[in-house]
Amino acid sequence: MAEPVRIPTAKVALSTASVYPESTATAFEIAARLGYDGVEVMVWTDPVSQDVDALRRLSDHHQVPILAIHAPCLLITQRVWSTDPWTKLQRAQAAAEKLGASTVVVHPPFRWQRQYSRDFVTGIWRMADETDVRFAVENMYPWRYRDREMLAYAPEWDVTKDDYRHFTVDLSHTATARTDATAMIDRMGDRLAHIHLADGNGSAKDEHLVPGRGTQPCAELLERLAATSFDGHVVIEVNTRRAMSSAEREADLAEALAFTRLHLATAPGPAPRTPHP
Repeated sequence: MAEPVRIPTAKVALSTASVYPESTATAFEIAARLGYDGVEVMVWTDPVSQDVDALRRLSDHHQVPILAIHAPCLLITQRVWSTDPWTKLQRAQAAAEKLGASTVVVHPPFRWQRQYSRDFVTGIWRMADETDVRFAVENMYPWRYRDREMLAYAPEWDVTKDDYRHFTVDLSHTATARTDATAMIDRMGDRLAHIHLADGNGSAKDEHLVPGRGTQPCAELLERLAATSFDGHVVIEVNTRRAMSSAEREADLAEALAFTRLHLATAPGPAPRTPHP
């Protein structure tokens, strides 16, 4: 007889960015209603996302744990939690520790952040040595305009070219970079600690489609995680800005959760038969 379906311990979380332009508070409501295992808080211009006490109240009220903190690394968050990038990471670490989150997601620096980029790899190692929180550095992509390409991140947008303890892989970013997602995941190996699950078709724009609507190996990655007993978090980070209503947005997020849970469940093949003497 085949063994029963085996579901790994990986938890499926909703990124608060997935409900934009609705609020951080709305993300907690939707995560609770749809049955997500938790949330990843994107720290950005929404004041609630920056307020540890407000986040704790939301988590307690909706009974939805905060599994990860995404540090404010975007262009629009340059002044959130200070203009100093190391201060941002220190505050992200402190927030994660206070809220019980196991992971801080961080982007590689922009190239114009020269001192920060020079010290980034050693600095991330130093911070990782001081806490149990995982600093999972996320793969990015070249910026493209028509036939021109700009390398916006340093030391590398392909974070596997540098030495980090933990990685985040984002499958919308692999699509935008037009790189082989499976090969990147192979290079990450057992340092792959965190997943941003989304899809893409290779557009120059970072699409963050619902998994299964693009060309990325979303199902294959989830099945691989299940087969290897991955114990990190799988975070749904999709773009629902074009949703015509709250109901349509929620339907997309329910579809993403169902896709993820389906492919995270794996049944091992039947046990080999013992030959008769």
